[in-house]
Amino acid sequence: MVIEKLTENRDTRSGFGAGLSELGAKNPDVVALCADLTGSLKMDAFQKEFPDRFYQVGIAEANMMSIAAGMTVGGKIPFTGTFANFSTGRVYDQIRQCIAYSGKNVKICASHAGLTLGEDGATHQILEDIGLMKMLPEMTVINPCDYNQTKAATIAIAEYEGPVYLRFGRPKVPNFTPEDQKFEIGKAWKISEGTDVSIFATGHLVWKAIEAQAILADKGFSAEIINIHTIKPLDVDAIIASVNKTGCAVTAEEHQRNGGLGDSVAQMLGLHLPSPIEMVAVDDSFGESGTPEQLLEKYGLNAESIVNAALKVIARK
Repeated sequence: MVIEKLTENRDTRSGFGAGLSELGAKNPDVVALCADLTGSLKMDAFQKEFPDRFYQVGIAEANMMSIAAGMTVGGKIPFTGTFANFSTGRVYDQIRQCIAYSGKNVKICASHAGLTLGEDGATHQILEDIGLMKMLPEMTVINPCDYNQTKAATIAIAEYEGPVYLRFGRPKVPNFTPEDQKFEIGKAWKISEGTDVSIFATGHLVWKAIEAQAILADKGFSAEIINIHTIKPLDVDAIIASVNKTGCAVTAEEHQRNGGLGDSVAQMLGLHLPSPIEMVAVDDSFGESGTPEQLLEKYGLNAESIVNAALKVIARK
């Protein structure tokens, strides 16, 4: 993948909003449901343009999931929207029974995930959502890295038949992937070639991995950066091909170490290509209030932490 010239930083939730509006114009079966957070999810444009296909359910997230599941029976493609904490932890029973177990074509779209929710604190900074969702049979889990990729992913999942969890966030981050990209579910994006270590990153940590690559290059190490935007299904072939070349791996994610991308990559490598691996993730703790950058630094989710993990894993080869 070629990194485009950087434009201004943009929040990934706005990429979701733009993608949803574009879908509304293209596909009359797309409907949107929101749990009293229309502005925060950037769903207001869809609401304004397609009021007869927008449903404000209020602070009733469990009902929203059940309503969405029912809508699929009539051929609709429902996109639900609320914070990641409310999209998963609060409504897990409804997702498991009404959507996943029943195989309903619901797109669960979740904003304000991870530590970068910032000042709202630990109660809202869910760091377990990827694990919760990837354990559900037949659930696809997607965690894009920037505005353009989130917009492309939003459009792509409407064409996919089956339940999807789409995770994005509030902070403004570098927007560096192509505007006209084709988003392929389950297909990792190689950002750069490398020979010494494979760095598999997802979400906001993809840009941190790119920053880490430059630091490693100054130290004389060649890092291969791969954007794992789809955590389930995992691109096994891409991961094996990369680690077979470099001999070791680092994973980077804004999530608990337990149950996240690192777990998935380690399990897969253990089965197919046992290799040294280090994980950059939250180490079994809740978050706290602070600015996104303060929290990423404190919890070790920054470029420096990825560099240190890479140096450590290279030494283990």
